[in-house]
Amino acid sequence: MKQRTSRYVVAILACTAAGGVFALPYILRGAGWSALLSVTINCWLWGALTPLIKRLHDRLAATFRRALPLLAAHAVCGLALTALYVLTAAAVEDRLGLLDWDPWSQPLGLLDWFYWAMLVYCVIIGALTGLKYYRRVLVDALQIERLQRGFLEAQLNTLRTQLDPHFLFNALNGISACVEHEPRVARRMIEHLGDLLRFTLDSRNRSEVSLADEVEFLEHYFALHRMRFAERLAVTVSVMPDVAHTRVPSLLLQPLVENAIRHGIAVRASGGKVDVSARRVGDQVEIRVTDDGVGLPPGWTMDAARGLGISVTRDRLAAMYPSGASLFAIAPHAGGGTQATIVLPLT
Repeated sequence: MKQRTSRYVVAILACTAAGGVFALPYILRGAGWSALLSVTINCWLWGALTPLIKRLHDRLAATFRRALPLLAAHAVCGLALTALYVLTAAAVEDRLGLLDWDPWSQPLGLLDWFYWAMLVYCVIIGALTGLKYYRRVLVDALQIERLQRGFLEAQLNTLRTQLDPHFLFNALNGISACVEHEPRVARRMIEHLGDLLRFTLDSRNRSEVSLADEVEFLEHYFALHRMRFAERLAVTVSVMPDVAHTRVPSLLLQPLVENAIRHGIAVRASGGKVDVSARRVGDQVEIRVTDDGVGLPPGWTMDAARGLGISVTRDRLAAMYPSGASLFAIAPHAGGGTQATIVLPLT
């Protein structure tokens, strides 16, 4: 009830303000304040007719699907409503003494009034039609946005389903290498693998996790590989406190760390070191995964990369951060080895 009353008040004030604007030229030409009252009354009448015109417009649009029958129906209804308006406005203004002519004995004045009223009716119909199509555009845009969001979620889930078996397959390969010669180590690796799988299940329905959660997952992953490589693998993780809670794609770093261990360190008898760091750069977070392993082969490029981990990571970042909002690059490290760099918006 209060909302409806407030709408009425706003409508009356709007019609009054419109009357003041349209009456200003007459007042400046010396027509007096009676012109203000006359124009304001006309605006009030049109304001009162507008809900009726809207209801009529909606009914006609639902009844007549083709343009010509709809225009013909509007012409008939418009003539009737315009005639009602002219007769009502003439009667009110004549009653208040605002007219300097007799509308009932001078019908030509009413005809002129009717002509301009018909134009106003057409303007109102045009405004209502434009508002209708504007709302339809908004609804269509919202539906398109929902479809795009659903497509993105489906795309990310597809990429995630590719990544999960890939990770599990490589982890089981690592365990199988220790089963025969180091069964105790293999059992402990299976325990850590269980923790990792539990973590992936917990985050399965989340496309993003905090960087701190991602690092916690990496700690289990590193523990799995420390048992396999012992002193041959050294790991350092450095995440600045101001970026620890920023949101990143889940399982973002695991493929990069896996590549660093598998292709950079595992192939060397002396092993090596993997560094994971994250820091704030302006309004972005920069994440680096660096190893001191064998490095990239000659002529290697990101476009030519065939590894599933790299391609899935690249596709996920492109889907989640469109229009160049993210950066993913892999290049030789200045001190030897390889460095993967990811730059994301700080959220």
